[in-house]
Amino acid sequence: MQTIWLGGAEWLAVLRIGLGLWWLESWRHKDKKGWFERGTGIAWAADVAGKHRWAAVRTGFRRIVAPRPKAMAYIVVYAELALGLGLITGFLTPVALVAGLLLNLLYLVLMIHDWAEQGQNAMMALISLVALFAMSWQTWSLDEAIGLFL
Repeated sequence: MQTIWLGGAEWLAVLRIGLGLWWLESWRHKDKKGWFERGTGIAWAADVAGKHRWAAVRTGFRRIVAPRPKAMAYIVVYAELALGLGLITGFLTPVALVAGLLLNLLYLVLMIHDWAEQGQNAMMALISLVALFAMSWQTWSLDEAIGLFL
């Protein structure tokens, strides 16, 4: 493989770190006070799920998320932070990549009607797959430094 400036493994690390920065920005721009104190994020998601064309989404949201809105708000917000930090530092990278892929797929299904969100979540999911299958933690990562997932 020929590349410019960096080697292939380094470019994959750049891709992984970039994905981590994307997750970190998703966490940073959230109104945490709104999510945690007023329940705005979960209330918005409940509205989207309630109007969803797929009954499985409506039922799943009603059974899993709706009964525990406060816990789900903390899970979503801090999952995005953990994904960002894990991917940027390359710590438990395969776990972060799989978890991020699953979260993006959940977002993709929930927001099936929102084209802007579809593009973002599809691209983040694709980057997660590439970074996972290319084992992007082999360079510039804590996993590599401590010998995890070699």
